[in-house]
Amino acid sequence: MKAFLIDVAKCNGCHNCQISCKDEHCGTAWMPYAADQPTCGQFWCKVDEKVRGSVPVVRVSYTPLVCGHCADAPCMAAAKDGAVYRRDDGLVIIDPVRAKGQRAIMEACPMGAVYWNDDLDLPQKCTGCAHLLDDGWSEPRCVDACPTGALAFGEEDELDLAGAELLEPVAGLGAHAWYKNLPKRFVAGCVVDFEAREVCVGTEVSLLDEAGAEAACMTTDDFGDFMFDQVEPAAYTVRIAGKELAADAREKDVNLGDVACA
Repeated sequence: MKAFLIDVAKCNGCHNCQISCKDEHCGTAWMPYAADQPTCGQFWCKVDEKVRGSVPVVRVSYTPLVCGHCADAPCMAAAKDGAVYRRDDGLVIIDPVRAKGQRAIMEACPMGAVYWNDDLDLPQKCTGCAHLLDDGWSEPRCVDACPTGALAFGEEDELDLAGAELLEPVAGLGAHAWYKNLPKRFVAGCVVDFEAREVCVGTEVSLLDEAGAEAACMTTDDFGDFMFDQVEPAAYTVRIAGKELAADAREKDVNLGDVACA
């Protein structure tokens, strides 16, 4: 079965995958796999961009999103007359002729990967560039265009899926789009001696979990900064020089700002 493997840590937000998908499908119909993609409103490959943290500790994470070509695809279950089918290589295709008028196909996708084309009265989505694979290509345009190697495509059992996760809002879809290094949370700050007007270098900082146990420990760097990166979303406590500060990272990343070292 064909699958995507996306390493978020390697994505620098260049949007080449998104642009190349548009270049391949806008203004060109690749029948029988797809009618042409509208220039606006649809992104069969979309780079999701999120700004995290607060000044001066700010990060931007980029997550390329594609159809998962699910093993238990809701769009297939919602389709009538065989309008959605699976190829022998595992790619799920919406037949652009049979699917006309079947809005339920679009509505069934819990991942928002199926779009509705008002002009053509048609649900549409990523085809895995099936037309290129049939022409001898080894990968879709989005993967071919990625300059950092963040996107990979191939036989699922041949991809390095160690540590990879699935983005499945509904469990059990059996998506074939895997992700590595999905952004979690960070807890950061800067330890300062306000009386001396100096940052505190080498100060021990502990991250405590909700039970009060030490989840991680580090010392501040040459700029007095600390950052506990890629921690699970949770309500933490940060202990610095005997003081404890709440750091609720359940919903967002936490920047504690300047913290007195004494």
